[in-house]
Amino acid sequence: MAFEVWGLFVVAAFGLACVPGPNALLALSHGAQYGYKKTIWTIYGGIVGFFVLITVSMLGLGAVLETKPQLMVGLQWLGASYLAWLGYKLFSAPALSLADSNNPIVLLRRDLFRQGCFAALSNPKVLLFFTAFLAQFIDPQKPFIPQFVVITLTFLCIEFFVEFCVARVADKVKFVLVTKGRLFNQCCAGIFLSLAAISIYNTLV
Repeated sequence: MAFEVWGLFVVAAFGLACVPGPNALLALSHGAQYGYKKTIWTIYGGIVGFFVLITVSMLGLGAVLETKPQLMVGLQWLGASYLAWLGYKLFSAPALSLADSNNPIVLLRRDLFRQGCFAALSNPKVLLFFTAFLAQFIDPQKPFIPQFVVITLTFLCIEFFVEFCVARVADKVKFVLVTKGRLFNQCCAGIFLSLAAISIYNTLV
């Protein structure tokens, strides 16, 4: 993978990791309720879940590229459309809600880990998103496995870092996220709409 492509992936992965999804909200909630040290186990669970989803999507993508590389263009258009749709949904999404949960307090590490893993695996849209999102950074003319390793490790490290930061400062920023949540969502929407435009441009040149 070229350094320029990897650098673009890092920026895109940071944008994706900062989107307020189920795992980010869980890290935010657990960080505020149980502290960032215990929330690390929640984040570990999410990382395992994301690894499973990335592996499934990337191996499926690799099989497609090996048999019909011409489908790459169609997949990139699909990915661009999905990114644009997600950006549109995020732009009008409401602010984050930190309403208290009815679930009992979780104290065991394995329970926190299980919740994080389930949050990642329970959203079927994530699998489609990973396939569409990661396709933008795969070069079908180069070996697939090295690209898979670089992309997977990079994404998981970024996801862990972002969720840890969310948990670490949860007590200080939770009220800011409630009052400024709409602006945050709109910034994330701008990132995805920009990625969609870049993807479409790359298929046309």
